[in-house]
Order: sequence, then structure tokens, then C-alpha cells
Amino acid sequence: MIRRLVSGLVVVLFSATLAQAKMVSVARDKVNMRSGPGLNYAVLWELGEGYPLEVIERKNGWLKVKDFEDDTGWIYAKLVSDKAYLVVMKERINLRSGPGVTYSVVGKVQRGEVLRRIKQDKDWFQVKHENGLAGWVRKDLVWGW
Repeated sequence: MIRRLVSGLVVVLFSATLAQAKMVSVARDKVNMRSGPGLNYAVLWELGEGYPLEVIERKNGWLKVKDFEDDTGWIYAKLVSDKAYLVVMKERINLRSGPGVTYSVVGKVQRGEVLRRIKQDKDWFQVKHENGLAGWVRKDLVWGW
């Protein structure tokens, strides 16, 4: 009996953790990430449109989030969307004309730049930069969803 209760509790806690692990992106031009869940908390960073974040906690209309560098902070839930974006993790990566290293390089993107995710083909994402440049990047070079 006790063993079943403990097993059930573990499943519930694990499911709750999975439900909280959700990706969102900044839905406005500039949004403040704060040190706590409210306007009275200090601003840690200003994030631009599309910046991807992982939700790790929810509290009173605020989201505790983590970025690609594992920095955490709080953002008001109404300022994010479910549009898929990625952020470049490496110093400089190639943007290719197709999903593979044999395709030509159509441009370069820098660490921290945000890309709109269009679709996925195995280990490659088709993306579009805010400047209009479109192409493909390897999945392991970017973070987001």
C-alpha cells in the first residue's frame, strides 16, 4: 500500500515537472526580465522580440524562465508567445541553403542572434533572421524549440 502511494506520488510530481518545462518566446520589442515575480523587483535584462525562454515555474501571472546560458529570471506571462524561435549558441555559424553541410553558405549568424524557426528536417532547422535572411542551421548549434 505504502509502495503504491509513493509510486503514485513520484508519477504525479514527475508529470507536474514535465508540464512546467515549456518553451516560450518574447512577444514584444523589448521586455524586462526581473529578479522576482512582480514590478517591484529589479530588472536583470532587457530581452528582444522572439528571444526563446524555458519556463521553469509559474506564480501569480509571472513565469520564472531560463535562457540558453542558464540565466534565470521572471517575466510577465502576457508578454510571451508560443511562436518557435531559436538563439545561436556558438560564436559564429553558417546559414545554409539546405539541410546539410553540402549545401552552400548563404550567410553567417552570431552568438545570441535570434532566428524564427520555420520547420525541422532531422537535425536541421529552417530559419529566418529578422533582417529577412533565410536558410538552414544545425540543431546542435542553436537553442530553443
